[in-house]
Amino acid sequence: MPASTVSADLLRSFQTRAARIAIGSSSMRGAGSAGVVTAARGYLMGLQLMDFGTPDAKAFRLSLDRSTSQLELALPKKGRHWGLARKGLNIFLRDCLYTVYLREAFSLHLAEDFFEVPLDSISGKSLCQQSSGRLPRWKTVRGLTPSLSDQYQMEASRLAAVKKIPRVHLDAIWWGERPEAQS
Repeated sequence: MPASTVSADLLRSFQTRAARIAIGSSSMRGAGSAGVVTAARGYLMGLQLMDFGTPDAKAFRLSLDRSTSQLELALPKKGRHWGLARKGLNIFLRDCLYTVYLREAFSLHLAEDFFEVPLDSISGKSLCQQSSGRLPRWKTVRGLTPSLSDQYQMEASRLAAVKKIPRVHLDAIWWGERPEAQS
C-alpha cells in the first residue's frame, strides 16, 4: 500500500505501535518511578510528528526541545529527568523514521540529518571511548543535561560524518555490535 493512501486512523495505529515498542522497561530502565513507561507512551502517542518533518535545523531543534520539556512534565514527579525524556523521545523519533509509513506521511526524511542518536549507557560509552578525550566520562541518562547532551551529539555528528551517515544511525550500529547475550 503506498504511504500516501494510508488513512489517518492507520497512521495513529502505527504511531501508537512505535510508542509502545520504543518505550518499555528496558529503554526506561532506572527511571526511578512507577508509571514512567505509561506516561511516556501516552505523551508520544499524541505527539505531532509533522513538527519534525522539516528541512530547517532550527525548527527541528525547537520542536525537539519543546517536546522534551513537555514529555519530562508528563512523567511522574519522581521520574522527571531531562535526559530520560530526551532519550525516550529520540528512540521514538528514530523508530518513526524507520517506519516507512510514518516517515513518508510526516516527511521525516527531510530532517534525518537533524535526528539525534539516543543517548544511553551503550551509546554514551561508545561515544566517550571514540572521542579521544573530547568528552567527559559517561555517567547516567538521569544525570544528562542539555549542555552535556549537546557535547555528546556533536561528537556523534563527527563520528557519523566519518562513516558518511546521519548520527541517528550510530545507535543501530552499536546495538548490532553487542554480543547476543546482551541484547
